[in-house]
Amino acid sequence: MEALRLILLLIHLVGFALLLGGAVSTLVSGKIRITPPVLWGSIIQLVSGIALSAPLRGGGDHEPDPIKLGVKALFAVLIFIMVFIPRKREEVNKGHFIGIVTLTVVNAAVAVFWH
Repeated sequence: MEALRLILLLIHLVGFALLLGGAVSTLVSGKIRITPPVLWGSIIQLVSGIALSAPLRGGGDHEPDPIKLGVKALFAVLIFIMVFIPRKREEVNKGHFIGIVTLTVVNAAVAVFWH
């Protein structure tokens, strides 16, 4: 079970890297739009986050706080919605895109600092 948790955690981190890296690179490029890395990063984050929390619900050494899981799930769903809906637009509002980046960083901060 520990090996599965570690594999899911790695996948989750790859999704985070795609989401945040893709978003930051898009922000500095000038034309702000939803790129494939941002879309796939949000999908990977949401799916792997759900999968990562499911095996842990049965107890064990890494039992997370249910409220923390709910907060992280809420942020992940909000990020996904903010990425998915405008994905086909040629350009996205800069404030909207900064909101995606901010929620992504806050979600990571919740994971790191909330014990």
